[in-house]
Amino acid sequence: MKVLGHRLELLTGLLLHDVTMAGLQELRFPEEKPLLRGQDATELESSDAFLLAADTDWKEHDIETPYGLLHVVIRGSPKGNRPAILTYHDVGLNHKLCFNTFFNFEDMQEITKHFVVCHVDAPGQQVGASQFPQGYQFPSMEQLAAMLPSVVQHFGFKYVIGIGVGAGAYVLAKFALIFPDLVEGLVLVNIDPNGKGWIDWAATKLSGLTSTLPDTVLSHLFSQEELVNNTELVQSYRQQIGNVVNQANLQLFWNMYNSRRDLDINRPGTVPNAKTLRCPVMLVVGDNAPAEDGVVECNSKLDPTTTTFLKMADSGGLPQVTQPGKLTEAFKYFLQGMGYIAYLKDRRLSGGAVPSASMTRLARSRTASLTSASSVDGSRPQACTHSESSEGLGQVNHTMEVSC
Repeated sequence: MKVLGHRLELLTGLLLHDVTMAGLQELRFPEEKPLLRGQDATELESSDAFLLAADTDWKEHDIETPYGLLHVVIRGSPKGNRPAILTYHDVGLNHKLCFNTFFNFEDMQEITKHFVVCHVDAPGQQVGASQFPQGYQFPSMEQLAAMLPSVVQHFGFKYVIGIGVGAGAYVLAKFALIFPDLVEGLVLVNIDPNGKGWIDWAATKLSGLTSTLPDTVLSHLFSQEELVNNTELVQSYRQQIGNVVNQANLQLFWNMYNSRRDLDINRPGTVPNAKTLRCPVMLVVGDNAPAEDGVVECNSKLDPTTTTFLKMADSGGLPQVTQPGKLTEAFKYFLQGMGYIAYLKDRRLSGGAVPSASMTRLARSRTASLTSASSVDGSRPQACTHSESSEGLGQVNHTMEVSC
């Protein structure tokens, strides 16, 4: 027994030695990981090791808000000066149907391992949600936005970078208007800033009488060309919308989205006391998307010094699903413009951390980019107007339409 015990102790010691050496080896090469401006290598090493080792799994939470429970899934823990990436899905979907393809993309995972990621499901839209009782009043779009500070407070986020699609983009834009100090940046895909007029409202009602709810929602998500030609993708979403999302709950969300009011924004200087989004914004739409007109109009109402308009070629109503690589590259550049990624590692090259080829194309497509400068003590970065693009420094920012 003594010999056996001695062998167990020796084996345990060897294992602990191997684990320790593996940890030391990982920490010896911090230059292989994207660094965040305003953080030293020691902070990054310890926080990234924690994110990768201790928080690799998604954790589900039901958070109490002034307007009811909100289902949230989160990966990672708040660290240093980094904001959380917070997502909000489109109507007819949930965080899985809307964002799984995008966030599971290999290059996107290279980004998200350095941030807390928080997916928000609209009330009753998550997988396995119970049906709301008869007479339940679904929150308005403004109330959906007002639920998000409870999420921020619950997890101790300082501020967030929001990624929203369709209805979720509208909610996050409203959130940024009401609580600007909590939002560091926004990526808004397929946003429509306009409320439904009487003609649109009547057309929606008529469509609801002649089509099933999944088919009605599909016409919101996909263009007519996609509905006809991309049958495999459309059929997949038709089945999942019908089987995964509770139909009664979806109907309530759909009705509330179609009764939304105009997003109260105007380009600064066009009207007295104009309201606008104060943070950097990247607007995204496919060149064959039903939301294209709405996104173009939203672009015309935002501050041109802080807005990028990205139109994706060969992409329809769900660019995060059909073109995750292009959107990831754009998102990397967006983060770099805000100063959160000092440089990027291209996994396809062995020469170290350099901008990828497609990222370089995006950089050169803009005349300027937003940058941020962090103070020595790691305070929140403040936007400035110097360029970080690959061609020329110090240029004035303008709204740019980038086709890729």
